[in-house]
Amino acid sequence: MYGSVKVWQETITLPTWTTGAEDPNPMFLEKRVYQGSSGNVYPYGVIDTLTGEREMRDYQAVWMENDFIRIMLLPELGGRIHRAYDKVKQRDFVYYNEVVKPALVGLLGPWISGGIEFNWPQHHRPTTFMPVDFSIQRGKTACRPYGWGKRSPCAVYRS
Repeated sequence: MYGSVKVWQETITLPTWTTGAEDPNPMFLEKRVYQGSSGNVYPYGVIDTLTGEREMRDYQAVWMENDFIRIMLLPELGGRIHRAYDKVKQRDFVYYNEVVKPALVGLLGPWISGGIEFNWPQHHRPTTFMPVDFSIQRGKTACRPYGWGKRSPCAVYRS
């Protein structure tokens, strides 16, 4: 077995384009077809504007690393794998977007390119741009992110 696995938190700063405010009115869009899936987003609020303004914003990154790869997860941006770096070849092996610049293509509006987003029950899930809860659990021989994810009351989860 090679070396050990490390998991830690660290603040990073990324140029970030801001979004408008969440619409305070609920959107009942049961009949909207969204990229081949249900557009129902209630009870979440929808953000339908981008400000075009850029700021430097701090994010709490969770890093996981072994002898071969270094992974950066961003809980504040849907828990996505934002960066995946190959330490042997010294290059990113997943597209690493060095900025956070949302486009309005997610179910609730904002979505960002790059990395790997977790999608359930469909692509660009309703919570893709929302913070997820997490904790780091340390054992005697390993540590890992624990409880990664978000429960959604969104109706698209119904069968």
